Amino acid sequence: MTPPGTNAPPAAPDEVLSTLNRDGSRRWLRPRPSAGRFLTARRLVAVTLIAAFAAIPYVRVGGKPALLLDIARREFTILGTTYLPTDTLLVALGLLSVFVAIFLVTALFGRVWCGWACPQTVYLEFLFRPIERLCEGRHYRTGGRSPLSVGRRLLKYAIYLLLAMFLAHTFLAYFVGVEQLFRWVRSSPFEHPTAFAVMAATTGLMMVDFCWLREQVCTLMCPYGRLQSVLLDRDSLIISYDESRGEPRGPIRRSPPDPAETARGDCVDCHLCVVTCPTGIDIRRGLQMECVGCAQCIDACDRVMESVGRPRGLIRYTSQRALAGARASIVRPRTVIYPVLLVGLLGLLAAVAIGRSNTDLTVLRTRATPYALTTSGDVVNSISLKITNRATHARRFELEIDEALSLESAQLPVTIPAGAAVDVTVQAVIARNRFDGGRAAVTLRLVDDDGQRHERPATVLGPLFAQGEASP
Repeated sequence: MTPPGTNAPPAAPDEVLSTLNRDGSRRWLRPRPSAGRFLTARRLVAVTLIAAFAAIPYVRVGGKPALLLDIARREFTILGTTYLPTDTLLVALGLLSVFVAIFLVTALFGRVWCGWACPQTVYLEFLFRPIERLCEGRHYRTGGRSPLSVGRRLLKYAIYLLLAMFLAHTFLAYFVGVEQLFRWVRSSPFEHPTAFAVMAATTGLMMVDFCWLREQVCTLMCPYGRLQSVLLDRDSLIISYDESRGEPRGPIRRSPPDPAETARGDCVDCHLCVVTCPTGIDIRRGLQMECVGCAQCIDACDRVMESVGRPRGLIRYTSQRALAGARASIVRPRTVIYPVLLVGLLGLLAAVAIGRSNTDLTVLRTRATPYALTTSGDVVNSISLKITNRATHARRFELEIDEALSLESAQLPVTIPAGAAVDVTVQAVIARNRFDGGRAAVTLRLVDDDGQRHERPATVLGPLFAQGEASP
């Protein structure tokens, strides 16, 4: 504890977070990369993901973007197919499928997403930190103990800013499209202040993230790590230290030989597994929430084991059950329930997508007076409709209502571009003898220029006539 009479904050009596010093100040991590088979594989995955993120906005499928999340127009285009707000069921099924897939992958492979594919890990460990090591040089290698020149520091942040701006523009392209993005880049920010503000805010957030927050996003902010207690079980794949083989740990003495050394475990207490960890934990303390499953400690430990002539695998991918000496089981309740749910959701999603019509007709609430009476006593209904053309080409639509004596609209027939929707208001005259209790059932029929028909039942309002009552 801090001696009385000092102004320093009290020291923590017990273990604290890996990113905090004992006095509560920030402990800046400068992990040392450990070459090995897992780092090579992760680097290949990272390069692929970074390239995919940068390239996807430019990919087109059937003349449409492969992925465009147009929030302003409320249109999502995925693999060339446009989904509109009326496709709520498809969106819900898709999101549920993603969540169940995450649960399944976590139950089987632990935090493989965090260590191998999460954008936070990919960009921090394979883009920003390599640049930091290159720019800082000896300052980085000594853990910040040697001085860093102002020029090197400015160079690092200048490169960071350029990368953050590029990533922010690429991110924005997923929501506005590359064509619109290029038009904005070539014009003044005052012509599109909202888009410029979004880009600037995204750039700023990325700078805060990769310059300051860093691994604290994973250890403190991301909820996924805190869900591990319910998503993992004793058979899930984790990275763990084999305590039965490694303890008691201790350095190897070359001469004179230590008689007690034969009783020591394989761990030579080199601390390389701690030095290389991007979240600063000691994997030898057991399963911890901060572990992102990056396997850097495995690569570091394997090299040490090879150098001292001992078998690799002191730290390895395993499960808690396997570490206890039992046989891990792939088939267990959650690995059966999750696939069944996932197959069911994907099957339902496919059925809904295949059965989706290329035309959507929605009856909207009428803001004006819903009906009026003609001089003959018949009912004039004002019907507001939204007609959606989901086809890949423009189509011309006409509306028919069999039960109507006449139908008028200044907006019909209407030509709707591909993937667009148009609001239409029609005036339909309905015979009074069709109303019962102030309501009448009608059938709305859309007919396009190819002769395709799309029908929808609807109910219109009118006075409280008795059914079958003829016009006066």
